[in-house]
Amino acid sequence: MKFKMQEKQNQLIERISDQHLIVGVDIAQQVHVARAVNYRGIVVGDPITFENNEEGFTRLLNWINELKATKRLNTEIVGMEPTGHYWLSLSKWLYNQYVDVVTVNPHLVKRNKENRDNTQSKSDKKDALVIADMVKNGYYSYIRPTSEAFEELRVLNANRDVIVKRLVSTENQIHLWVDIVFPELRQVFKDVTCKGAIATLRLFPTPLELQSLEVQYIVDSWKSLMKRQPGLKKAKLLIQLAKNSIGTTLAIDAYKLHLEVLLDELDLATAQLERVEKDIKAALNKISYTDHLLGIKGLTEITLGGILGETGELSNFAHGNSLLRHAGLHLVEASSGKWKGQIVLSKRGRSRLRRFLFLATMSLVANNPEFKELHYYNVHIKKMKKMKSIMKLIGKLARIIVGIARRNEAYCPEKVQSLPPLAA
Repeated sequence: MKFKMQEKQNQLIERISDQHLIVGVDIAQQVHVARAVNYRGIVVGDPITFENNEEGFTRLLNWINELKATKRLNTEIVGMEPTGHYWLSLSKWLYNQYVDVVTVNPHLVKRNKENRDNTQSKSDKKDALVIADMVKNGYYSYIRPTSEAFEELRVLNANRDVIVKRLVSTENQIHLWVDIVFPELRQVFKDVTCKGAIATLRLFPTPLELQSLEVQYIVDSWKSLMKRQPGLKKAKLLIQLAKNSIGTTLAIDAYKLHLEVLLDELDLATAQLERVEKDIKAALNKISYTDHLLGIKGLTEITLGGILGETGELSNFAHGNSLLRHAGLHLVEASSGKWKGQIVLSKRGRSRLRRFLFLATMSLVANNPEFKELHYYNVHIKKMKKMKSIMKLIGKLARIIVGIARRNEAYCPEKVQSLPPLAA
């Protein structure tokens, strides 16, 4: 099945009939503004402001019903910008009231501000009218309601990103601390965040403490924290390096306190990361076709959880290409006359989804025989650049996972496009 964006755009325009009341809502933190037009773009009624609570939402719905009755219209569609998180409560409330809710691209709203009055002026009332015009012209996207499992994945992955950021920041600060206080530690442990190095920093963090210790005491201390600990050779080297350390000897108590705080933060972030990843795997088990998707060798549970958390129900996508548009991975070109611009990725989509699709494809190229063969063919036979091959394979992955979700069938390696014998 071919996916053509033009056909989708035509469908969005055709969906707006002469019986529609089209409402645009300018979203804010506390007070929203709504304007309404008919299918020809003629303004209907006066603007309304309403608060971000149930009383305000009810007032908006009553206003919509009054305008429908006055103009003898029988249906409505409400468009809004997905501004931060402020739009979520209103969109979910309207959806529960069986009102069609759509979103418009904030970038396009900014570009369409001069369509109405040919001025650069900006106000909440004007923005609401611009949004209504855009919905009338078909420049909107459906809101895909998701089940609890997909909502869990989205929240858990957002939380995981925050924890990973804290964990990386803490590890970087530990590297900095070691470089200042005990730079010779890197000669014993290549990675100062490995178990042996962290155990050493917990037990005897500064060179001054190590200088007076016995080799066997250090090994016994390691045994109290680790099942498999470094041996006598490393303990002896540690003491020798500590005696000739060039690390700072000033404000040692302050540095030790700083290290304690960093190690506590490292323990906390590590424990939280394990818990979140465990919950992600549990949420994946609630989705019927998860086992089929994990049947793709090289696709991990965490990566799949990140993809599904951003896409929602995969079977709602008509084609893999629509998933690429959702991620902002579709191609765009700027050309005029004889001038041909460079074709680039739009990046108008979900950045987290782009990241997980890229990571998933890199893992497949390394571990999946079919994708490994395709990448080899692209690079060595078709002479593509490696990154261009990866981006092409992202499109194949998108089509495969959407097809599996829509048909609820297992991954079949034989269905992956076969290559000429030269690829072997």
